[in-house]
Amino acid sequence: MEINVITYNIHHGKGIDKQVDLYRIAEVIDKSDADLVGLNEVDKHFSKRSLYEDQISWLANQLNMEHAFSPSISIKSKNSTKVRQYGNALLSRYPIVTKKSHSFNYIPGLVEGRSLLDVAIQINKQLFQVNVTHLSLNPFLHKMQTDFIVSKHNKNPHPIIIMGDWNMRPGSRGWRKLTRSFQDAWYTEGIGAGHTYPSHRPRTRLDYIFVSQNVKVVEAKVLTNMSKASDHLPLTARLLY
Repeated sequence: MEINVITYNIHHGKGIDKQVDLYRIAEVIDKSDADLVGLNEVDKHFSKRSLYEDQISWLANQLNMEHAFSPSISIKSKNSTKVRQYGNALLSRYPIVTKKSHSFNYIPGLVEGRSLLDVAIQINKQLFQVNVTHLSLNPFLHKMQTDFIVSKHNKNPHPIIIMGDWNMRPGSRGWRKLTRSFQDAWYTEGIGAGHTYPSHRPRTRLDYIFVSQNVKVVEAKVLTNMSKASDHLPLTARLLY
């Protein structure tokens, strides 16, 4: 079976023109023909900057896809019953069987909260484990987060897809640890540098799709056709299982 995957840091829908426009984000995803979409920096009733929109529900409705969300930051408001949240999300054309959020908020209040979205999806009769994350800029916390992800899947028999904004460079210590267990889709089949940030003049590879060894990477591409929709470019991979 063939699966098209995309990972995209949407910057709460704010483009390089400073406009927040979820329609542009939806268009990028729609044109990518993706089956699974990992999203970072997603607002859910978070603040005025995104008009308190539940962005992942809006996108799921617009694209007719199932969805899951993992809060990295949660704030209770005195003036509303809704919790203000910001984090990672998944859109899926396949049924979501289970979903769980793992908090990486090791030092509450001192650094930005991080999390791992952990979802099981069913494609035909096969379960896939899909993770979406956005790791810390702090080297010590980044190592703890990477160690957790690798150890979590140490004995997982299912095919695994892990994607997101990793805030690391290829060849770094964290990248080397991950690639001992998983394939870096771009390293396997991408052509060129694979830079995804900043979108208007990309010079850094921050966004990655990792897959287990029992998944074949057929193609990996960085999408550049709507670079102003976010400060990151989306990374896609075509997979076979």
